[in-house]
Amino acid sequence: MSKNFSIIGVFALIFAMFIWASSFIALKTAINDLEAYTVIFLRMLTASFCFIYFIKGFLKYTFSKSDIKYIILLAFFEPCLYFIFEAKAIELTTASQVGMITSLMPIITAMAAGYFLKEIISKQLIIGSLIALVGAVWLSLQAVSSISAPNPLLGNFFELLAMVCGAGYTIVARYLSDKYSALFITAIQVFIGTIFFFPLFLYEYSTVDLNFTTNALLCVLYLGVVVTLGGYGLYNYALTKIEASKAAVFIYLIPVFTLILAYFILNEELSRVELIACFTILFGVFISETPLKKILKFISRK
Repeated sequence: MSKNFSIIGVFALIFAMFIWASSFIALKTAINDLEAYTVIFLRMLTASFCFIYFIKGFLKYTFSKSDIKYIILLAFFEPCLYFIFEAKAIELTTASQVGMITSLMPIITAMAAGYFLKEIISKQLIIGSLIALVGAVWLSLQAVSSISAPNPLLGNFFELLAMVCGAGYTIVARYLSDKYSALFITAIQVFIGTIFFFPLFLYEYSTVDLNFTTNALLCVLYLGVVVTLGGYGLYNYALTKIEASKAAVFIYLIPVFTLILAYFILNEELSRVELIACFTILFGVFISETPLKKILKFISRK
């Protein structure tokens, strides 16, 4: 089946987006008791233990100097810089708003994929992305300051920087996926991330009174096992089936999933305007991902 469309790839992306949306809820909950970089380090460490079993299988790969350069660049984009910016974002704004800003990533990724990977960016993809972007911006403009979100605008800016890093990660991962398995790409991110965030964890451990509650540790466990292995594993697998620019459009589902989860778990209320904006996002995803011939055929039947 063509890499332009894959049922398995689509389902993998949808599940990955749902898992990633839940990560904002878990991270927001965990940092109520622990510092942000401590949570991220423990998350990376937990995931690293899960990958120890696969190390022997990873030794079969041969690495060129070019491969090593791209692997380091991959980890630099994500998890390193990505989680630094996202950690600051989640401290300053709501989980819902963080989820909303992720909608900006497909536009950045599509432009980068067109330039670096020479992927064809169709008018349909651009129109659908812009429609979804309007919905995301509409949602973001509803942000107001609160105890749990002291500076939503600055938090949203940090999340925007995280999305730039996420776009860079997607491009590099798409390149590496031609040679390495999704499992290996996910594992190398985790191992490098553990080393990178270890000094930051030591600093927080020595300067801040950390509260290792059961709730916080359960959130860390969920982030390390389900989100890191499940989310990144599914996403990296999908990149072997679907082009990076098309895969990135599914990021628009994260705000919708996040709003729903935040409403039920964190009691972050959904206004009528937010619901309308959610449907706008979904409509944009539909336009971007549904073949134009099918849309025209459906309309002609009506």
